[in-house]
Amino acid sequence: MNIERLKKSKKGFTLVDIIVVLVIIAILAAIAIPAMTGWIDKANQKAILAEARTVLMAAQTLASESYGVSGTATAPAAEVSSLAAVSGTVSGIVITSNKVTAIAYNDGSFTATYNGSAWTVAKNS
Repeated sequence: MNIERLKKSKKGFTLVDIIVVLVIIAILAAIAIPAMTGWIDKANQKAILAEARTVLMAAQTLASESYGVSGTATAPAAEVSSLAAVSGTVSGIVITSNKVTAIAYNDGSFTATYNGSAWTVAKNS
């Protein structure tokens, strides 16, 4: 008798119920995915900024060392990259009064530029 009652009761989801749930999931995904890409870009910008600060410290270290040895502050880009242990490109090193006042670091996706007082990060096109 229980088996006959189970056969007669038809409980479950209809096609309309399933479509409504799928539409709701699609709407939520359409809202969430752009927000996540924004978060990923911000995280990448912070990562390159951390690498660029390491590059600045390496350049300043080399400039201070060379000034102590030869009396002239220099920081070749290749040596800066090696000391900082970064894979990106270091360029635009400017040393004024034995202090690094400008430097640029490019990791392929972003470019971080230091102008002596502040950093700017721009996405490469």
